Formats: sequence, structure tokens, C-alpha cells
Amino acid sequence: MKLCMIGTGYVGLVSGVCFSDLGNEVICVDKDIEKISKLKKGIIPIYEPGLSELVKKNYKANRLSFTTNISEAIQKSNLIFLCVGTPTKKNTNAADLSQIFNAAKEISYNIKSSKIIINKSTVPVATGDQIEKIISKKVKRKLFSVVSNPEFLREGEAIRDFTYPDRIIVGTSNKKSNRILKSLYSPLISKGAKYINTSRRGAELIKYASNAFLATKISFINEIANLCEKTNVNVEDVSIGMGLDKRIGGRFLRAGPAYGGSCFPKDTRAIVDTASKFKTDLSIIKSVIASNKNRSKLLLLRVSKILKNKIKNKKISFLGVTFKANTDDMRESSSLKMIPSLSKKGAIIKYYDPTGYKKEFAKNKNVFNSQSIKDACLDADLIIIHTEWNDFKSLNYKKLSNKKNFIIFDMRNILSYDKIKKDKVKYFGIGRELINLIQILHLLQQQHLKANYWHLQQHE
Repeated sequence: MKLCMIGTGYVGLVSGVCFSDLGNEVICVDKDIEKISKLKKGIIPIYEPGLSELVKKNYKANRLSFTTNISEAIQKSNLIFLCVGTPTKKNTNAADLSQIFNAAKEISYNIKSSKIIINKSTVPVATGDQIEKIISKKVKRKLFSVVSNPEFLREGEAIRDFTYPDRIIVGTSNKKSNRILKSLYSPLISKGAKYINTSRRGAELIKYASNAFLATKISFINEIANLCEKTNVNVEDVSIGMGLDKRIGGRFLRAGPAYGGSCFPKDTRAIVDTASKFKTDLSIIKSVIASNKNRSKLLLLRVSKILKNKIKNKKISFLGVTFKANTDDMRESSSLKMIPSLSKKGAIIKYYDPTGYKKEFAKNKNVFNSQSIKDACLDADLIIIHTEWNDFKSLNYKKLSNKKNFIIFDMRNILSYDKIKKDKVKYFGIGRELINLIQILHLLQQQHLKANYWHLQQHE
């Protein structure tokens, strides 16, 4: 099939490349001339494992092309995917749909034959109705249909998520469009993906509801972790005990920093805004937003407590600053609140992230990017493991800092108890207090169960 992807951000680029790898002819369109020029040279604007190889493979095979000419791309394609950004509108909770509507206008100017307009951008309920209304001002309705087809791609796992999805949601009442979309996704359906045809509004709400629920699970276990710290309980025991209940499941029950990234923060805000327009109170999701907003403040208080309220001139190392591992995405990462706050209090901060320098910290005093883990931690008083990169899981932490009494604050609980016991390093995690030898012995007895449990969760 001939596809056009409008927007080469995370969703458009990954989806377009993966569709081309299934044998389709895909044109990726963006108004950013520099980005398109780089993509033609095989330079990828985002960090996503495996994406560069797929781009080069399919570009070379002439199944994938890049252009700034939206008119030509639309006219050459049968299926037009909308993959533009829908960030939070300034000073509101509402989604900014200006890019969606501008793209819809561009489409309306260039439809000369039958087209299916497929929205992959995350949008509030009834946005498809508005897209249809915009296009129908210029084009007869019999020449096009508007479908909602939300994406469920995790950053860092996007190619696998596209290739082996849990479900494919297609929102349309148009039988022809549904048949064509089912044919497009047939290679994935044959691998076991569930294909769900629902209403267009239903598909739009499924996306928002899914992200809101996952955000709720993260905030829930973070609050339970707060209680664990007060009651001398290990939050990982609680997560395992809960997660083995199939009605609950263990995924997203990992205590840590506030959730961030391109989806959960904006989508929880947007669904609350949408509900208010329909005079519905989503009190649970409102509480999730408030809890997540407070999470970084609580972690900063924890840092202050660990350092006995003596932050000025302390040398603090951040290992990882992105909102999660296997991505270079800094959007709404908790490090964006923690590092500037500690800097203002007089701390000297070095950070190391596998994806390199971050311009977001350029204006902060005494904040330095390190080229290596060793350089970041060399003279640290406190090492904060902020992001769960594999690079940080098997280090000899005892030898990282020259300081005799340096401290580790493991905000992801990634370090093994064996290593903590062996290195005798002062250690704090999330949802558990300072690990002493008695606790270590008890927890080591749980190690086999935990290792098997997390192995199962990763291969669900």
C-alpha cells in the first residue's frame, strides 16, 4: 500500500519506518527542512534502539522516502496518517490541536482521489469529527473517510511494540476503511495482535484512558513506597505480592521518580480537560496529576535528609537524566526539577547520560555534563541513580568515588543486594530505608523469587 506519514516526530518516524519494513511504500513528510535533509542521509533525530538500521535498510530498498512536499506526498498516497504533536496548550490543561487542524487543511487542498485519513496523534474525544468537518469544507465526503488509529509505542521499545503489539485499535464505522486497515495490519494480526474495530470516538478515548490508567499505577506504587519508608517495609515485596494477582499485574508497579515523557503528563491533563468540557469530574486522575506533581518535591526532601540538610558545596552526581532508559527524551523528566533546585541551593552537580549533553541544564549554575561515569562520580558526596540505564546496573560503586563516606541514592532500586553487602556502601533506595545487614540477609532469601518474577514480567 502507499502511505503518507505527516510528521516525522517519534510516532510518525517509527510507524512510517516499520510500515515500510512490512513492504509498504511510505513517504514521511515534515516541514522541517533540516530534519528531512538529515533523514535522507541516514541521520536519525531521536534515540531509539534499532531505528537507524531500519531507516537505512528501507530507504536503500526504495520503500521509504522523506520530503517536505506535502502536496505531492498526499497525492501519491492512498492512506494519509496524521502523526503531528499535540502538546499541552500554554497556561491550560487542554491539548494544543493546531498542528492537527493545520494538517487537515493541507490535506483538504490536495485530495483529488479517494483517501483514508488516519489519525495516529493522541487527541481528545471528538477531534476526528472536527478533522472531518475541516476537510469536508473543500472535499466531498464520498472521497474521504477519517479514522482513529491510536499508537501504543513505548520509547526505547517502539520497534518491538509496533511489530508485536498487544492490540490494534481502529475507530471507524466505514466498512471499506476498516477492511483496508485490517489488510494493512494483517502481518501483525497473523503474529497474534488483537484487532479491535470500534467507533472513532471510542478509539480516541481508549488511548487517553490507557495512558491515564498506567500513570495511575505509577503514582499509586510511588505513594505506597512513601508508606513503606515509614513502616520499614520493602516496596519491592509489595510490588511482587500485588503483581502476582493477574487482575493487577506487575507492570508499572516499579517505584521511582515522577512519571515523565511525551505522553503521560500531557495526556492525563488533556483527559481531565476533556471531561470538564463534558461536565464530568475525573477525580481519580486529578489526584494522580497532583501526586505526580508532588513527587519531585518529596524526592528533593529525601536528598536533603540524606545529606543532613547540608547541600551547599556538596558534590552530587546524577547517573541518567532522561525520563526513562533507552531514550534521549527529556520531556517532563524529574531531573528537570531536581537538578536546578539543588543547584540553587549551592550543590555542585555533574551528570552523565548515555545520550550525552543536555541543553536543558545550560543555564544552571555549577551543573556540568560528564563524558563518562567515572568522571561524573570521581569526587561525589552523593551519587543519584536517576534513570535505569543498563550501564548503571553492574558497576563497582565502591571504587567510583574518591570520598570514603559517599552515599548512593538509588531512585530506581536497580542495585543488587549482593553488591550492596559486598561493597558496604551507604545506600538509600525508594520505598525502603538504609539497608542494614539483617535486612540484606532477609532480602537475599527473596532474591530467587524476585529474579524469576521480573523475568516473567519482561517477557509478558
